[in-house]
Amino acid sequence: MELRELRAFVAVVEEGGLSAAARRLHVSQPALSQTVSGLERQLGVKLLVRGSTGVRPTEAGTALLGEARSVLARHDQALRAMARYTEAGGGALRIGIPLELPSGLLDPALAELAEAFPDSRVRARHLSTAEQLAALRAGELDVGLLRERPTGAEFDALLVVRERLGVLLATKRAAELVGPDGVALDALVGLRWVGFPRSGSPAWYDELTAVLRGHGIDPGPQEPEGQALIAEVKLAGVAAGGAFALAPHHWQQPLPAHVTWSPLVGHPLVRRTWAVWPADSTRRDLGRFVAALDRSARR
Repeated sequence: MELRELRAFVAVVEEGGLSAAARRLHVSQPALSQTVSGLERQLGVKLLVRGSTGVRPTEAGTALLGEARSVLARHDQALRAMARYTEAGGGALRIGIPLELPSGLLDPALAELAEAFPDSRVRARHLSTAEQLAALRAGELDVGLLRERPTGAEFDALLVVRERLGVLLATKRAAELVGPDGVALDALVGLRWVGFPRSGSPAWYDELTAVLRGHGIDPGPQEPEGQALIAEVKLAGVAAGGAFALAPHHWQQPLPAHVTWSPLVGHPLVRRTWAVWPADSTRRDLGRFVAALDRSARR
């Protein structure tokens, strides 16, 4: 059994249902259901009874619940104990990074970290917002760069960058729609949005699609579970002329001749990236890294 499986099971029992537990863990309900079903297959027992009013643990599930809580508590205690030996630096600083992070955003902070704590090794993992939150809660990341700010007192957060999103269109289509100030969001009605799965960042997905709907744009069905929002997906989706995608102005991917970037009139869509870390962290190298990010963000 893995810690994430135990955390998933405990969340489902404590919340009394998959939907509430999925929101708590910032994962999709189908993914959470698969995790719990996989745990039942591993153990060869039925852990939950599912009904119209929610779920409740079986006798075996009740027994596992107590053991799982003990294991997770011991794990968290071990992490706190080890923090005393690594708080000054010298260990691995594990950073979660989303796709499309602005080029050079982390460079000043990483350079300052390397100078102040030369023994601290940086380990970066490319993960979605939801995956980073799960990893932070499991003690598998020290700091994440998320597209939404978590609620509650469990984490501290710092806004590190705001990006005004523009629109990617087939060049011929862009020539029809662009005006002196860019493309009006309303002008995209009837085009398909090349989006991303809600499970990757639920709050950001909901914010973005609410703005699209407010301008008469149907976001359409969610992208398939696990579909990454990578440059190739965006470019292939808009090339034929029947779709649009969203991207910041200083996008890292070079555009082919048949695809054009244009600003959106009035800048109605702003993507925010937050540095998020455990509120009880005492690592001085992490503190230096966050402080350097803060200084860069204020420039």
